[in-house]
Amino acid sequence: MTTQPREEPLTLDMPFREALERFASVNPRLTEEEAPESGKASHFVKWAGGKRRIIDELVARLPGTFHRYWEPFAGGGALFFEIHGRITSAVLTDSNLDLMVTYNAVKRDPQALIAKLEDHARKHSESYYYKVRGQFDLQDPIDVAARFLYLNKTCYNGLYRVNKKGEFNVPIGSYTNPEIVQRENILACCAALQHAQVEYHEFDTITPASGDFVYCDPPYHPVSATSFTKYTKLEFGEKEQERLRDFGLQLHRQGIMVMLSNSDTPLIRSLYRGGTWHLATVQAPRNVNCKPGGRGVVNELIITSYSP
Repeated sequence: MTTQPREEPLTLDMPFREALERFASVNPRLTEEEAPESGKASHFVKWAGGKRRIIDELVARLPGTFHRYWEPFAGGGALFFEIHGRITSAVLTDSNLDLMVTYNAVKRDPQALIAKLEDHARKHSESYYYKVRGQFDLQDPIDVAARFLYLNKTCYNGLYRVNKKGEFNVPIGSYTNPEIVQRENILACCAALQHAQVEYHEFDTITPASGDFVYCDPPYHPVSATSFTKYTKLEFGEKEQERLRDFGLQLHRQGIMVMLSNSDTPLIRSLYRGGTWHLATVQAPRNVNCKPGGRGVVNELIITSYSP
């Protein structure tokens, strides 16, 4: 297949360290990666809380028709890549700058990105991992994207976490042969992203129009008081959950169809009670937990502003 050449150099709108500190974000759930299906575009990052395990439930609740597709918590993009063939126009955004730079690199210059990843794969070792992890001042977006993907594929559980300085600080994972490059999938994702705009900013600054569809997969509300949620200086707490609910209501009043996923907790149920919202409980496998008793299935909510 042919890929789109880079039309112009990828640039950042502000110094990288400043932007990273301002926009770094994390979904505070762990995940395991599934191998991409051959020839089909699939998530190219491990992402905490990725939606592969409930993708059929999400697809079954899509509106029958919609104009533009919006995903303001892009994360791994599982739903977008699952249905991209039926989407003519999309906008993917996230407040994680590294992630959005990586999406743009996959879209605009996949061959250069693959070459960098192959170099990382050749040099991979524990000492090399920590050397790359300490490179906080990279300016070329291809270097930024390659570092992001390399660390994502080799760090502990694909977790994205930064310290108070905005610096990625996850330790190396225990992998015998991590799949760092994924050349075929990156090229398939490049093709899928050609009809998508990729931007980084806060979820409530998107501007969909009547007849559009917005899917929100925010950092989940913690299911227990001991859940650790503050991986960055920008915590997505109860006020942010309320802010997202209010934004969803605003979109609904503008004739925009909204679907959200979240944990099944009393807070989330209270936020979305009332005639506007339709709540469905689904079961999602949870395979990553430090305690065997914490593994199994958990209830999650799929919430829509329309009757699915």
